[in-house]
Amino acid sequence: MSNTAAMAAEDPHDTRRRVMAIVGSSSGNLVEWFDFYAYAFTALYFSSAFFGFIKNAEPTTQLLYSSAVFAIGFLMRPIGGWLFGWIADRYGRKNSMMISVLMMCAGSLAISLLPTYATAGILAPILLLLCRMVQGLSVGGEYGTSATYMSEVALAGRRGFFGSFQYVTLIGGQLLASAVIVILELLFSDEEMRAWGWRIPFVVGACAAVVAFYLRRSLHETSSAETCARKEAGSLVGLLRRHPRPFLTVIGYTAGGSLIFYTFTTYMQKYLVNTAHMAKETANVTMTAVLFTYMCMQPLFGALSDRIGRKWSMMLFGGLATLCTVPLLTAIGSVESPLSAYFLVVAALAIVSFYTSISGLVKAEMFPAEVRALGVGLSYAIANALFGGSAEAVALAFKDAGHETWFFWYVTAMCAIAFLTALTMLANRPTYLAGEGTE
Repeated sequence: MSNTAAMAAEDPHDTRRRVMAIVGSSSGNLVEWFDFYAYAFTALYFSSAFFGFIKNAEPTTQLLYSSAVFAIGFLMRPIGGWLFGWIADRYGRKNSMMISVLMMCAGSLAISLLPTYATAGILAPILLLLCRMVQGLSVGGEYGTSATYMSEVALAGRRGFFGSFQYVTLIGGQLLASAVIVILELLFSDEEMRAWGWRIPFVVGACAAVVAFYLRRSLHETSSAETCARKEAGSLVGLLRRHPRPFLTVIGYTAGGSLIFYTFTTYMQKYLVNTAHMAKETANVTMTAVLFTYMCMQPLFGALSDRIGRKWSMMLFGGLATLCTVPLLTAIGSVESPLSAYFLVVAALAIVSFYTSISGLVKAEMFPAEVRALGVGLSYAIANALFGGSAEAVALAFKDAGHETWFFWYVTAMCAIAFLTALTMLANRPTYLAGEGTE
């Protein structure tokens, strides 16, 4: 009997114990994403410091280079998804989560100490790239393992609600990164932020990761010794040979889900500055308010999925995103007030919430325990690396070429694919987590 099953046998209504397990695992998830997004939110300040070899470059061009480094970090995610998925399925979810948060700590601390181009020349952006690759490897492993862990400790019939807290902490990390930037902007001048202020969030993230590590040490293990000892445990060959349909299903709807998520969160700050011509400080405050609202939406949409079923949530996401992306991005690009921007971006993220609130749960339900972390982490990481991580770089490239609206249609097309995937493939998906409620 697995530890999860044992917990259920001891007391099927032990909500407090399960909530504490969710909190413990979520702490590391929050820190991982805080560190990861600290890069995205500070890029406006440090891009010129690391890419000084681009003479007389426009701000958009420098941001394009920093966004390319951000995207390359995503390319490490499939490797992280495979490595940490193998560790989680073979040696336990807890061990995998502790290792991943320590790696994120190391990457974040290293970035805070990096020399700039003026000091180290071309070595500076190379070192930045290496640090981002370490962080990408860590985050690639974090998602699959934490999604698996949360789904295994959640109460049957309320898994949508409990599973939504993965994105609560993911967005919470993004929100905290944005909030730290807002505070720093109030305390320091633009020149100070560009000179050294941008380093502070990375130091904060590294310290918080140490705290998360100790919280994760207290977690119970949900994977049993029997499951870990199975021949197929953590096997990539076994995953692809025996479970190709769910693997491709996750890639299909993650492509559109990740792309639109990063469009309206990470990239939106730059979009408001570069396209809507909003002041950086105003854009940061606006996005902080947006992210807080978005975070609060997740449990509501997760609970809704427990009532209407995962398939309907995924179909609503894909259909509404396909219809509304172009009008929303067009309207946001011409806003004249922060309040208007707030309501438009929140409207977009309400649509995205149909996906993000149950994203990890839907994937975890598709795979058996012996390959669950690997199946969730690797399939998600591949789609996320190709489409989510490249969102900023693609958007800025279209803008730099004078065809910004092409990006709007690109996001729309990928969301249409997510809709078709939900429509045709989720109907008969296997559900391996026992005791699931409404489908």
